Amino acid sequence: MTELDVRALQRRLAEFAAARNWRPYHTPKNLAVALTVEAAELVEIFQWLTPEESARVMDDPRKAHRVADEVADVLAYLLQFCEVVGIDVLRALSEKIDRNELRFPLAERASDGPSEQDRHSTE
Repeated sequence: MTELDVRALQRRLAEFAAARNWRPYHTPKNLAVALTVEAAELVEIFQWLTPEESARVMDDPRKAHRVADEVADVLAYLLQFCEVVGIDVLRALSEKIDRNELRFPLAERASDGPSEQDRHSTE
């Protein structure tokens, strides 16, 4: 699977939803809410783990399967959201990286790491 398959996945998700008459429910609001719910389910897997335990979560096949499933759910809702609102997800990501490269130049950040403000930025 490559980045060129994003549109094919979006079509497949749209066809899946259409076949089940779910399209009326796939509004931007509903998809954004579903996305946050799935992201929370991903976070839940890590909720009480230490940093060391979280770094090894994929070593446990059951937990690894749960993580992969939740990542898939998050991505599915994100792709559906982008399809409904007309965002080219790969272009949006590329443009955001471009802006972040300007916002966080290497010379300023390489030795110090991110500032407290940068780690908690709303952008």
